[in-house]
Amino acid sequence: MEMESGRRGDDRKAGDGWWWVKGVPKKLKEKMVEVARNTKEVGQDDPRRIIHSLKVGLALTFVSLIYYFHPLYQNFGVSAMWAVLTVVVVFEFSVGATLGKGFNRGVATLLAGALGVGAHHLASLSGNIAHPILLGLFVFLQATAATFVRFIPEVKAKYDYGLLVFILTFCMVSVSGLRNDEILDLAYKRLSTVFMGASACVIVSILVCPVWAGEDLHNLVALNIERLGNFLEGFGDEYLRTSEDEELKDDKSFLQAYRNVLNSKCSEETLANFARWEPGHGRFMYHHPWKQYLIIGTLTRQCAYRIELLSGYLNVPESQAVAPPEIREKIQDTCTKLSLESGKALKELALAVKTMTHPSSADPHVTNSRNSAQNLELLLKSGLWEDTDLLKVIPVATVASLLIDVVICVEKIAESIHELASLAHFKTIDMTVSPENPMSDQLRTAKSHTDTDSHHHVITVDNSDSAFKENGNPQFPVSSRCGYPGTNQL
Repeated sequence: MEMESGRRGDDRKAGDGWWWVKGVPKKLKEKMVEVARNTKEVGQDDPRRIIHSLKVGLALTFVSLIYYFHPLYQNFGVSAMWAVLTVVVVFEFSVGATLGKGFNRGVATLLAGALGVGAHHLASLSGNIAHPILLGLFVFLQATAATFVRFIPEVKAKYDYGLLVFILTFCMVSVSGLRNDEILDLAYKRLSTVFMGASACVIVSILVCPVWAGEDLHNLVALNIERLGNFLEGFGDEYLRTSEDEELKDDKSFLQAYRNVLNSKCSEETLANFARWEPGHGRFMYHHPWKQYLIIGTLTRQCAYRIELLSGYLNVPESQAVAPPEIREKIQDTCTKLSLESGKALKELALAVKTMTHPSSADPHVTNSRNSAQNLELLLKSGLWEDTDLLKVIPVATVASLLIDVVICVEKIAESIHELASLAHFKTIDMTVSPENPMSDQLRTAKSHTDTDSHHHVITVDNSDSAFKENGNPQFPVSSRCGYPGTNQL
């Protein structure tokens, strides 16, 4: 009996194993389909990733020619590998990131190589016994000092990678000189191959479908402002709606898009740092005020924090139910107008940043939102709350107070964008009205002019919602450190 039960157990295990083996092809097929689907999604999210991959392959092919051609290999030997390694670690997604890392690597290699040769020469004068001791002391001092300097925020933001390469190169050159008499030749080959690799990266990055970090920062700031405007345009009707218009809007995605703004600080700072390395290009000339974009981004997030609090009241319908209907009716028009005008102002400001035109079209909406905020303050200070349970009106009063704070944020954003327009010399436009559609926001005819040129140029600006659809803008790639590529540290 025991033998039969044991035999049945073995048969059952064998059957399970056979079914597992039969299922392997199916599982492999499903896994391959999943990988192909994910790969397709990554490419569709931002086609620039595919182009960047091809650019890296092209640059690596160029520097690999050092190995393929015998005369070049004779001159550099095994040191030619540094050109390949330089391309791998320097070539980044944007032109600014590539230029920054290339500059850091080149200058750090030059300085560290020179100091390493000098340290080797000084140590060699002390004799064979003291030579390794002095070299060890020099390595300790430079590594300690350079590592400490990396903790300085201003230095870390721009030159952290350069300091890392400086430590590595100094140690390699100085220590290698202890066993290698041709230290000058070693330093020369190292610097030459690094320069060749960095040059290949910069040339390919700029000449082949360049990706400008400054342009990505510009579009990101404009898109974030537009997201806040979309929320505010629909908030008043969503919060103060009545039971008859319960299904006022089917698409509520605009009420969630603002959350991307809350986590945009790191991406903006990274893009601004890369943009400072980039030469003048397109609409962004040399010395473009990139710092002003960070100021605008900070103000935008401050506004987004208040919107996050407002959004909480949309998710708690009970907070509306307890408020007396007569109170909500008294402030409904004012709150709705305030929210609507603030949203329009932000969308006009976003359009002005996107098209690099003076944001004068947003000024009327900012004024209207300010007037509505003043009216709402008067209502709050009036006898509106008399003979009413305080606990029942707290939610409505809180929402009204937050809307007033939002208006203050909108005014600050408008002021900072006006300053950006002045610093970056945005085009000034004169708005005209179409007789067929005098109130149309879809089409604007503008005459741009400068103080030194009396000629007028007609510009057509599309202010439709599609002009700022998220899917129509370049996606901002994500890295493990800060939401944007260009941060590897090898």
